[in-house]
Amino acid sequence: MLKKSLLLVGLAASLMAANIKMDLNAKYGANNFHTIGAENFANLVKNYTNGSVEITVHAGSSLIKGNPLKAVKDGTVAMTDMFIPFTSGGGKVFGISALPFIAHSYDDAYKLYQISKPAYEATAKKWNQKLLYAVSWPPSGFYSNKEIKTIEDFKGTKTRTYDKNSANFVNLAGGNAVALPWGEVYSSLRTGMVDSVVTSSASGKDGKFWEVLSHFTKINYAYPLQAVTINLDYWNSMSKEQQQAMLKAATEIEKAQWDASKEEDKVALDLLVSNGMKVSSESDELKKGLDEIADKMLKEYLEDADSQIKKIFQEYRK
Repeated sequence: MLKKSLLLVGLAASLMAANIKMDLNAKYGANNFHTIGAENFANLVKNYTNGSVEITVHAGSSLIKGNPLKAVKDGTVAMTDMFIPFTSGGGKVFGISALPFIAHSYDDAYKLYQISKPAYEATAKKWNQKLLYAVSWPPSGFYSNKEIKTIEDFKGTKTRTYDKNSANFVNLAGGNAVALPWGEVYSSLRTGMVDSVVTSSASGKDGKFWEVLSHFTKINYAYPLQAVTINLDYWNSMSKEQQQAMLKAATEIEKAQWDASKEEDKVALDLLVSNGMKVSSESDELKKGLDEIADKMLKEYLEDADSQIKKIFQEYRK
């Protein structure tokens, strides 16, 4: 009888130890499609682990105010999503998806991601974390209060950019790049601190840019990635079955979220137009000027790149 009681106590303790709760910091608001994807991921993980792994998603970056890579490395949070190009510490690798006019479509962006993925995973590992999945934003365009027909129209603009690449691009085009946290962009547009923004249709929708700007030019600048990572200590605390279940959920969510990104682009563009914003595609003359800048930037980027990055672009261009 005593042996049976001890066995039951041991079994109960084992089951309790197998139950894991984690917090996932989501950078954007609850209605953003990346945050919705994180919620769906959490639900799948709970389902596939039979409730033994529970993830609570916290929208609006309520758990992290600084560098997400460092926060996950230190265990401040178990998991987070992050806008890869804007995340310091990722080195040149993290800038790949935001290089201008490398990817010209979602198919191109996905191909580039698959080729770059081992490099992203290696970088994450250096920061004591594991890459679970990554999803492209809708392509970045140019919001302004005037029509952008040629490269000359960029001159003198005060443009909020989201990383070093986009800042370099704006400056080379004759504009003035301004670094601002996302939360300050709308108010800065209202006060005139900036008069234009490089970002996606989805971000313009979330930011209600039609209230402060009149034009969106679809230059398809880049398809930057948003990624979700987990602290390796938390990862290693899970059983092999739980890890496999989480990877299964991540694979499914990644596929679903790439489709969701395409749909979000369509919905966002329609909303911009319905709210009075003039949406236009780039002219041939503008494209020529943009391509010249992009070629120069890529050449400079690759000059001091390591062999791994050069190999990524060699593979991508096959």
